[in-house]
Amino acid sequence: MPNHIFGRSTKGTLPTAVRGDGCYLIDAGGKKYLDGSGGAAVSCLGHSDEKVRAALHDQLDRLAFAHTGFLTSEPAEALADRLIAEAPKGIDRVYLVSGGSEAVEAALKLARQYFLEVGQPKRHRVIARRQSYHGNTLGALATGGNEWRRAQFRPLLVETTHISPCYEYRGREDGESVEDYGQRVAEELETEIQRLGPESVMAFVAEPVVGATAGAVPAVPGYLKRVREICDRHGILLILDEVMCGMGRTGHLFACLEDEVAPDMITIAKGLGAGYQPIGALLCTGAIYDAIAKGSGFFQHGHTYMGHAMAAAAANAVLGRILDDGLLPRVREQGAKLDAALRETFGQHPHIGDIRGRGLFRGLELVKDRETKEPFDPAQKLHAKIKANAFAEGLICYPMGGTIDGQTGDHILLAPPFIIEDAQIDELTTKLSTAIDRALAA
Repeated sequence: MPNHIFGRSTKGTLPTAVRGDGCYLIDAGGKKYLDGSGGAAVSCLGHSDEKVRAALHDQLDRLAFAHTGFLTSEPAEALADRLIAEAPKGIDRVYLVSGGSEAVEAALKLARQYFLEVGQPKRHRVIARRQSYHGNTLGALATGGNEWRRAQFRPLLVETTHISPCYEYRGREDGESVEDYGQRVAEELETEIQRLGPESVMAFVAEPVVGATAGAVPAVPGYLKRVREICDRHGILLILDEVMCGMGRTGHLFACLEDEVAPDMITIAKGLGAGYQPIGALLCTGAIYDAIAKGSGFFQHGHTYMGHAMAAAAANAVLGRILDDGLLPRVREQGAKLDAALRETFGQHPHIGDIRGRGLFRGLELVKDRETKEPFDPAQKLHAKIKANAFAEGLICYPMGGTIDGQTGDHILLAPPFIIEDAQIDELTTKLSTAIDRALAA
C-alpha cells in the first residue's frame, strides 16, 4: 500500500494508532502503549475522556466554525472568561489560536505593536535563554535557545540574544545557596539589557519550567520574581511560555502561580486542548489590550482557525475536568508519587545524575559519571536508544539529546496523563528502568 504522508522522519514505518483507552494508546496490531509523556505533554486527560468527547459531539451538532473576522462564538467567549477567572493578576484578555508556536508568534508581534502604539518604536529586541524552546515557526524558533533546532535555519532567524538558563543541576556553584544562584543568573538579564540598551529591548521570554529542550527544569525560588523586578525597572514586557508546563501540568493551572509572579503575557497550548482539538492561546494584560484599543484599534495579526468553535468547546470541557473534578490536587498528589517512585528506582542509579520537575512534569538527566556530571558521548545517541527500547516495552516517553548545550547531554521527559493510577506509575518506572538498562548495555 503506497504511503504519501510526509512525516517527521523519512526513516522507518510507524505503527498506526487506532484507539485510546485512558492512559493507553493501542495500535492496529493490538499492542498497548502506556503514554508516559502525554505525547509531548499534551494528553493530560488520557485518550478517551467521556466528558470532552460528549462536549465535542454536542458542539458539532450546533456549530463547527465561524470566521472570527465576522462572528464570535459562545464556546470562545466562555473559554476566555474561564481562563481569565483563573489567570494571574492583571491578565485580562485571551487571543485564541491553534497551537503553541502560533501563540508565541502572536506574543512577539503583539509586544512589538504595543510599543509602537505607546510611542516607543525603538523597542524591538527580544532576550530569551539558552536551552529554551518556544516553537518551530521562525519567530518562535529565533526566540528559543535550542541550538540543534536553530542551526540550519539561522540565516532566516531574527536577531535574539540569549542568557543563561536557570539550570540548578549544572549551574549552581559549590557553596552557593539555591537562592543566591537564582539571583545571580537573573542578574544576567540586567547585564544583557544594559549591553543592548534598555530603550531597545521589548521583551524577555522564558518557560517557568523548561520542557523538551532541558527536561523539566524548574526555576529556583526567587528567580522569576527578580526577573519581574528587572523587567519592571526598564519597562520591558515579561512573556512566560507555558505551552508545555501550563494548564495544570505542574499542579497549578498556570505554572507561574507557584512562583508568585504575574507576567505581561502568557502563552498556553498542549494541555489546553488535551489532544482532543488543536488549540492554543495568548493571554495578555488589560494594559496591553487597552493600548491597542485606544490606539489603532486593530492587532495586525490573525489566523483562519483562531477562536475555532470546536476547539474552544474541547478546551472548555478540558478546563471543566481539571478545575471542577479536582484534578489539580490530584496532579500534585500523583506527581509526588511519581517523584518518589523515580527516586526509589533511579536515585542510586550510576547513570542518573538528576531527578527534577514539578507535579506530573518530571525529568531525569543521564550522565556517564555521577560525581563529575560528565555526559555521555553524543555519538552514542543514548536518548534515541532509550526511546526505542521504551517503545518496544510498551512505554511512550520523551527522551532528548543536547540537554546541556544543544550538543551534549541526554535526558528523559515524563508527562503522563493527570488520571494516571498508582499501578500505572509502577508500570512506567519498571518499563523505563528496563529501557534505560538495555540502552546502556547496547
